[in-house]
Amino acid sequence: MCGRTVPSFRPALEHEIESWKDYKRALRPEDQKIFDKLMNFARIHADAGSLSARPMLSEILFMSFAIEQEKKIGLLEKKIIEIEEIIKGKE
Repeated sequence: MCGRTVPSFRPALEHEIESWKDYKRALRPEDQKIFDKLMNFARIHADAGSLSARPMLSEILFMSFAIEQEKKIGLLEKKIIEIEEIIKGKE
């Protein structure tokens, strides 16, 4: 049985990111920077994405975004707790 050739993940990921270029171009400059940051999250998680059985690369992009945003939320929650403890100590 002959299977179809599956492109390697990283070039496919870059192609998917490139397919969003018109959307990026339509964003305000400050939002374009955020867009680039999100795409870099997908690149950071490319190894995990290459092992995923997801046929749609956009799913991997969005999961990478969610993971990195959840990490940031966790850090912010920790900082809030630290600040609250400092405030309670001064009362």
